[in-house]
Amino acid sequence: MDQKILGLKTAHKEFMDFLRQKNRASATILAYGADLKQLIDFCLQLKRTSVTDISTADLKAFKEFLAKNSYTPKSISRKINSIKSFFKYLYSQKQLSENPATNLIHPKYDVKPPRVLSKMEYRALRDVCRNDIRIFAIVELFLQTGIRIGELANLHLEDIKQNTLSVRIYESHPTRKIPLNRAAQAAVENYLKSRPKSKSKYLFITKTGKPFLIRNIRSTINRYFKLAGVENAKINDLRHTFIAYQLKAGTPLTLVSKLTGHKRLSTTEKYLSLVKKSQSEKFKLEEL
Repeated sequence: MDQKILGLKTAHKEFMDFLRQKNRASATILAYGADLKQLIDFCLQLKRTSVTDISTADLKAFKEFLAKNSYTPKSISRKINSIKSFFKYLYSQKQLSENPATNLIHPKYDVKPPRVLSKMEYRALRDVCRNDIRIFAIVELFLQTGIRIGELANLHLEDIKQNTLSVRIYESHPTRKIPLNRAAQAAVENYLKSRPKSKSKYLFITKTGKPFLIRNIRSTINRYFKLAGVENAKINDLRHTFIAYQLKAGTPLTLVSKLTGHKRLSTTEKYLSLVKKSQSEKFKLEEL
């Protein structure tokens, strides 16, 4: 190869830049970055300083190192995904004559089904946050539209129009429109009556008029989960709950996939094992 041999840290930086250019999700970029830094630190201890120094044996040794240090098979598999993507990129850029990660095998592990809240659980969550008008509106939007947390934090005032929610392009997810049922409309309208006066274009803001950030939305709802006695639940489980209940109500798989912004129908199909298929050809969006 005529190209200059890349050092590991330089290769890491270039790969991160590549992911940003591809508009990969910020959480994905963060996870890949951390996984690859751990690999690079391991390889530097083995005196491997450039991308061409690393062999398949080194990658297998890293995999064994992770297992010995009590990483779960699922965590190891995720790190292997990061590694494979990294070396696939380097190979495509002709920085490598062979891809050392090609024969790196994922460990086997059981995939847990999505966590879906029971009616008792999501009603308990509603009850404990009912007096927090902003959070109540946020919870209703999650439950009634299946919107992602990043998409919700990015909503503008103009995105709410009567019975329709316009979801903006967020990272690699395309724009889409979602119908708002009565419960969601009422919760948002109630919040808007008490929303702090501000020139901010964002729908959900703080008392000082600043955008309500993802991390703050997550931590606040996690606190309400605890108050409601809903155990082992995460904010994304509200999205899972929307999908599962819509499918259970007989809403067509293709429509649920479109409403939630899934890129592949197969992603939505994974929820079918959680619900009983409706025998009715008629449907309406289920109001939770």
